[in-house]
Amino acid sequence: MTLPPAIDAQTAFTGTVEPEGDDRLDTARLTAWMEANVAGFAGPLAIAKFKGGQSNPTYRLDSPSGSYVLRRKPFGPLLPSAHAVDREYQVQSALEQTGFPVAPQHGLCTDDGVIGSWFYVMGMVEGRTIWDGSMPGAGPAERRAVYHEMVDVLARLHAVDPEAAGLGEYGKPGNYFGRQIGRWTKQYRLSETERMEEMEQLIAYLPATIPEQTRTSVVHGDYRIDNMIFAADRAEVLAVLDWELSTLGDPLADFTYFCLAWVTENGGRSGVEDLDRVALGIPELDEVVERYAAATGRERVPDMNWYFAYNFFRLAGIMQGIKKRVIDGTASSAHAKAMSERVQPLAETAWRFAKAAGAE
Repeated sequence: MTLPPAIDAQTAFTGTVEPEGDDRLDTARLTAWMEANVAGFAGPLAIAKFKGGQSNPTYRLDSPSGSYVLRRKPFGPLLPSAHAVDREYQVQSALEQTGFPVAPQHGLCTDDGVIGSWFYVMGMVEGRTIWDGSMPGAGPAERRAVYHEMVDVLARLHAVDPEAAGLGEYGKPGNYFGRQIGRWTKQYRLSETERMEEMEQLIAYLPATIPEQTRTSVVHGDYRIDNMIFAADRAEVLAVLDWELSTLGDPLADFTYFCLAWVTENGGRSGVEDLDRVALGIPELDEVVERYAAATGRERVPDMNWYFAYNFFRLAGIMQGIKKRVIDGTASSAHAKAMSERVQPLAETAWRFAKAAGAE
């Protein structure tokens, strides 16, 4: 898939900026809340906003007791069920107890009176974030090890027993794709700004052709290279981030979403389709599929064209939400406008994969 010209994500999204306007937080009230709710916290508090984070604004908090990360809901009108920071906190707290790599969770606040919206605070995991799937500056062996690690960590997530982890009620059993297609169709309609024929075709095709769901697991919902923190000196995932779209569902949704990188041009982001993968040391898609299947005890992974169509459709729905927030003036990132321009290309790509899966 080819998208509009991309920004240099590594530069654009790395680091922090001074919060301005609606991004500013009430330091005194937040300090008081942390003193009461975060074990070992000691002020004073310094606050900066991470450049990344399209949906839930994310802040770095520094204090004499250490560094923390705060994620909050955006201010202003929100789509139903979106920006559920309480669910992010719940799933990470549960997974932390299983030994799965997530940031340590310190507290959830559902009182709008503290900073103006719900938020949660977690520990700052020091490491590196890789925004570009080509991993500039790395060697072939390191790239290969990083990609293998991502597959293995995803397999670990899908091996977690939701009931044993206390997540048995984290999502509804069965019919994952049906519920997700319904959800994203509804979200798309609520944020629709113009008619897109491909989206109309997908809204008709996808729910009528859902493949059988044979497994249920915790699914991350946005598992890609820039949503994790790696150790600075080795190919180890220290923490998987950005759990906003997580639920219980079909693990193939997660895996095929991760595989979108192999059918998406790089553009400075996670795609690897147009790269010389052999020279770079990035494994081919067949190898990734084989490794995941072996790690999860599958004989095979089914044809992925339908799953790719679904995932690109879902991405188009997400981007349409960002587009509507740009129009409404409530988008949380300076890069939101560039993101919003990707709705049509995503819809076109989704329909192309739908046709490859048999749509007419």
